[in-house]
Amino acid sequence: MPADLAVIGLGHLGLPLAQAATAAGVRTIGYDPDSRAADELRAGRLPTGAGDGSLTAAELRRMISGGFRTTTDPAELGRVRTAVICSPTPLGEDRRLDLSAVGEAARTLAGWLRPHTTVLLESTVYPGTTEEFLRPLLEEGSGLRAGRDFHLAYSPGRLDPGNRVYGYANTPKVIGGLTAACTEAAAAFYGRLTEKVVRARGPREAETVKVLETNYRHVNIALVNEMAAFCHDNGVDLWDVVRCAETKPFGFQSFRPGPGVGGHGAPIECDGMTHPQRGLGLPLRMVELAQQVNGRMPGYVTQRCTALLNEHGKSARGAHVLLLGVSYKPDVADEEGSPAREIAARLMELGAQLGYHDPYVPGWRVLGRPVPRADALYEAAAEADLTVLLQHHRTYDLQGLAAKAQLLLDTRGASPAGVHRL
Repeated sequence: MPADLAVIGLGHLGLPLAQAATAAGVRTIGYDPDSRAADELRAGRLPTGAGDGSLTAAELRRMISGGFRTTTDPAELGRVRTAVICSPTPLGEDRRLDLSAVGEAARTLAGWLRPHTTVLLESTVYPGTTEEFLRPLLEEGSGLRAGRDFHLAYSPGRLDPGNRVYGYANTPKVIGGLTAACTEAAAAFYGRLTEKVVRARGPREAETVKVLETNYRHVNIALVNEMAAFCHDNGVDLWDVVRCAETKPFGFQSFRPGPGVGGHGAPIECDGMTHPQRGLGLPLRMVELAQQVNGRMPGYVTQRCTALLNEHGKSARGAHVLLLGVSYKPDVADEEGSPAREIAARLMELGAQLGYHDPYVPGWRVLGRPVPRADALYEAAAEADLTVLLQHHRTYDLQGLAAKAQLLLDTRGASPAGVHRL
């Protein structure tokens, strides 16, 4: 039986969408040109790097039993009513979004695109990408016209991996179509998966929603990261300041500092281009500054580590340092953009002897070398000269760690009073 939906790109956006669609009774296929990844998924195994760590192998097997299947045959894309492009758009060395995977997906889809199909883009992109980058590829490859022969719309990804309150069904879905009919076609699809659909004026507005939401997070984290250094230098307990400030019922939203900012939602500075012929106007200076502030945090954490060791008569060279939590957020396995790797690399370059623990990451390499994993957490903390909490997973008993560790630096402010905190 032909599928209703094709999800193109089975990563941190595509797999949760496929899971939600399958659970809603939508016949779904996942298209991935990588035959190895498709074979792994078909067998009920999550390939390395697939998803964000919040989808388990058991959940994947339930998806398969519910009718989800993967394919490497592009001809199957021509049999669906809706196709959603969820290809990755990582930052390149120039800190611009790499749209090559979106372009490849569009060219593949275009060769099989049928009239009346609804095409949706969920990848993180610059404003204007749907109309000026994706639309021409689809039209040239298919001979069809967007808005007349097929529907085209953009919807930003909004999932929060590991969030136990908000999932796909109860997180409003923003959509912006090329035409009013495109918007309604997108709304009809997403209305099957989520409780609320929010219609943007068009694809540019929907694309810019993602820019604003992502940059809002980074700018506010940068502010509290600067406050962390400011308060430490002035002998002020930042965590008490935040605790008090968040009681204000208006005009303030609480953010927490940390060792750096990771995840797939990289800040979008918008000084890049949607394609070589078009710039995006004035850059977002606040976002650029926030990126600089957040990018300095791994170095600042390393400095705090060396200062603590020195205060206790130890040098970083030869010190045994245990890093706790190396994923980018609590209770997921995803290491995308995690500051733990840079902190570990800096400590290794100073001559420290590293170990790590993370209940979700069974193996970890830094600078091409494996980092020993501590199996007995509390014994390892007791033996280490310095234990550094980088990620607060729910499984960590911080009261017990504080009692066992010789020296504990908590970069998340989650430990009891008396512990060294960022």
